[in-house]
Amino acid sequence: MTNQNMEFTDFAKVAIKVGTVIKVEKITNSQKLYRLEVDLGEDLPRQVIAGLAGFYAPDELLNQQFVFVTNLKPRPIMGYESQAMILAADDGRGRVVLIKPSAKVENGSPIR
Repeated sequence: MTNQNMEFTDFAKVAIKVGTVIKVEKITNSQKLYRLEVDLGEDLPRQVIAGLAGFYAPDELLNQQFVFVTNLKPRPIMGYESQAMILAADDGRGRVVLIKPSAKVENGSPIR
């Protein structure tokens, strides 16, 4: 994959915020997907569908803060609407490493 430069104004359009996972459910008929409910400091939690079941047990995610892209167009995944995207890195050894703040912050805190 090649790096493509983009203008800062393009990057500034991406809303990246911290949220706490308040519920984790395995999606029936899927080996990889969880349905997460995430508190992003809004009136209602958001539903996020994430392919993390092969990497994390539900209790490793529950009540933990992670970083989410929050202004993507909602996307249907296996009959569920995903309303944000959790950010992760590939460690190069087949493990997905979730991005999280180094200290607890208020839900909805923007990444700057």
